[in-house]
Amino acid sequence: MAAQPALAQDRATSDEGAQRSEAGGIAEIVVTATRKATNLQDTPIAITAVTSDTLETRALQDVSGLGSIVPNASFRQAQGAFGKAVTAFIRGIGQYDSNLAAEPGVAFYIDDVYYPLLYGSQFDLLDLERVEVLRGPQGTLFGRNALAGAVNIISKSPDFDESSGYTTVTLGRYNRTDLRAGFNVPLTDNLAFRANGLVKKRNGYQDRLDFRCDMIRQGTPELAGNFPFSDGVLIQSDKLSRDDCKVGTLGGEDVVAVRGAARWEPVSGLNLTVSADYTRDESENAADTLIDVNDAVGTSRANINAVGDYFSIPGEIPFRYDSRFVPDDPYVSYATNADPIGAGLNLPGSTFYNGDPLRGGYKYPLVGPVTNWGVSGKLTYDLDNATQIMLVGGYRSVDSIFGFDVDGSPILLEQTRNNTGSTHWTGELRFTGSRDLIDWTMGAFYYTGDGYVRTTLSSPWNNLQRYQDHTYDPESKAVYANFVVRPIDRLSVTLGGRYSDDKKRVNYENLQDGNPAGDIVFQITPGDKRFDWKLGLDYQLTDNFMVYSSAATGFSLPSFNSRPFQPSQVTQIPGDETLAYELGFKSDLFDRRLRLNITGFYTDYKTRPGSVGGQEYLLDASGNPIPVSGGGSVTVPLPAGGPDATTCRVLTPAEISAGTTGYECVSRTYYVNYPGKIKGVEGELQAEPIDGLLIDGSFGYANFRSDDLDNTTNKRPTRVPEWTASGGIQYEIDAPALAGTITPRLDWFYQGSIVYETNNDRYNQPGYSVFNGRLTYDNPDRGLQVALGATNLFNKFYYRNLFVLQAFGFPQANGQPAPPREWYLSVSKKF
Repeated sequence: MAAQPALAQDRATSDEGAQRSEAGGIAEIVVTATRKATNLQDTPIAITAVTSDTLETRALQDVSGLGSIVPNASFRQAQGAFGKAVTAFIRGIGQYDSNLAAEPGVAFYIDDVYYPLLYGSQFDLLDLERVEVLRGPQGTLFGRNALAGAVNIISKSPDFDESSGYTTVTLGRYNRTDLRAGFNVPLTDNLAFRANGLVKKRNGYQDRLDFRCDMIRQGTPELAGNFPFSDGVLIQSDKLSRDDCKVGTLGGEDVVAVRGAARWEPVSGLNLTVSADYTRDESENAADTLIDVNDAVGTSRANINAVGDYFSIPGEIPFRYDSRFVPDDPYVSYATNADPIGAGLNLPGSTFYNGDPLRGGYKYPLVGPVTNWGVSGKLTYDLDNATQIMLVGGYRSVDSIFGFDVDGSPILLEQTRNNTGSTHWTGELRFTGSRDLIDWTMGAFYYTGDGYVRTTLSSPWNNLQRYQDHTYDPESKAVYANFVVRPIDRLSVTLGGRYSDDKKRVNYENLQDGNPAGDIVFQITPGDKRFDWKLGLDYQLTDNFMVYSSAATGFSLPSFNSRPFQPSQVTQIPGDETLAYELGFKSDLFDRRLRLNITGFYTDYKTRPGSVGGQEYLLDASGNPIPVSGGGSVTVPLPAGGPDATTCRVLTPAEISAGTTGYECVSRTYYVNYPGKIKGVEGELQAEPIDGLLIDGSFGYANFRSDDLDNTTNKRPTRVPEWTASGGIQYEIDAPALAGTITPRLDWFYQGSIVYETNNDRYNQPGYSVFNGRLTYDNPDRGLQVALGATNLFNKFYYRNLFVLQAFGFPQANGQPAPPREWYLSVSKKF
């Protein structure tokens, strides 16, 4: 269960341990999700708001940690194939693929500036005032439409009143060293400057071992054949330790970030804030390891068999890519992100390693740098005490480079090197006001950008080598309005509307080395113009109990197949459309000693494009199937009625003996609309039964149903848990001898079971619980805080993500193990 602490107007102090008023009871929480400052308990939206102190206390350092405390939300680090990104889902709707072909279902905003990419969105949460997570479609209050929800990140504004500063040093397991510092300086009575920065470094928690060395260590050197040692491995005896075979790590951190903001108030009511930030993330690739190999599939590719023969790796004939490459410890990986076959080698029996100097020899670092910087400005003018005009604009540049070892083994099945980035401008004009009978928000939004994806894909497994160069030029124009009318006392009616004009111009090049017939070059412009609306009612039964209901539509921009294997697979994909209903209440009970908020929801998922994996015939430049002779795993006879994608299969021995002509097949994804229904409930609780004792929690349940899911093994969508929950308890103890307080805290995070393949329950991950603990000493008079804590306190093993590549015809499945138990010591000083 998750707490809802945010900007408390009457709290005793600013930290996690004081969310109560001086008179006792839970403090008022103020949010700006409705574009005006409102008490959270009077805001008829399903919203969770947390402060940076809350995130620090729970040891959640970036956006991916928000999913631990927001009900019915799943925010996590993306699987390694998709780079340094956040996969974000709310109420079962979101996106895990960070490709630029589609924008995220969850919209991110930083100080009112839209942040369109999942790439680079795993930004550290530094010097924040609060984070607001809104669930359900959000389009009548925000500049960019949001299908599933919105994350509104608000940083601390420069303060005219006094100079202040802070510094925090954190040390921990795996040589963790974090340094955070910042200051605020009033330069004049109406001009102030705030700056902050951080440096984060930590060794990886997963070891990369040299395969040959580890086979010797385990007493099975014959399994490595003549496979060479990695660079830097020094073998001095046959009695080796794990450290002797260690050539690197995965999961390490190396981040530097700075931010500065200036605020100027030349006349009363006129405010200008200008900010700039820069982040350089040179962290290692995420921990990822091979967890399973289907031996029957592992012997099916001649190119891989030829590699095994080249290195005299023993096994069945032909060589079998098998479970010898699965480490005996999930915190070990044999990944090299390199092709062991040198450029230009010609291997007998291989059509991929054919002597071409552009085939073989690729070696990429297992570090994926991300450069992320931007500038923004916000101008507000108060026409009177209740009416304001705001103009906000921003520019951002994101550049990400990463390589991914698809097979996670020393023998290359497939690897990619991806350079993805974007530069974009956003601008928004907003007019807000309030009168006795009506509140209003009206705005206009514009967004344009230039995105690019440059990829090298080397796949001996699929006998493909491709060079991709795509550009994306999105443009979005929208106007929106939201009115809250109060016809009678305690009753409010919300009416909202939005008109959007969205398009994305795409230039796509996918060139295949050595096979011009496989080159794919096209232009496509997915786009849509539409109107969306929201209708809501809320009624204040008492001063401390409100009920509310709403209905709203949401949509996402049409997309296209961004990974075609040949021109016949180019297709546009319709955008998603939903109609979402909510019914809930918000309450403060027992003289504000208990806060309980409950929401039920139902989403009619009207347009939900789904993918269906399949195959089709590999075509030549004229569009004809390409014949091959002999047997093989992807050769099939041509049916009498012409090419038929459903008949791809292996030739039988009898067909091979009879000389039957086969035809090469290639993977293909087909798209079908699968309407669905999502229903669920979520709740959030805070309690302070006695002064100093705080209990908080939340739960979420989302049930997703669709005809396509009902006909599958798991009957559920992939990568989304049905249940989420978390809870925390802390007690602040006065310690006069230490001139401060001591606060022990325990947090519990629960994620329900997740499926990763709809028709395969072998890799279903059961639900799990993780606990964090923290002991904090606070001396407010000296501005000193010391905290000793542990994450994953009971050393629970689980996977953050699974990538079942067997569904795409590969023999393997990969997993991202979550970090084991880690301790940390943090010392903070405010001045």
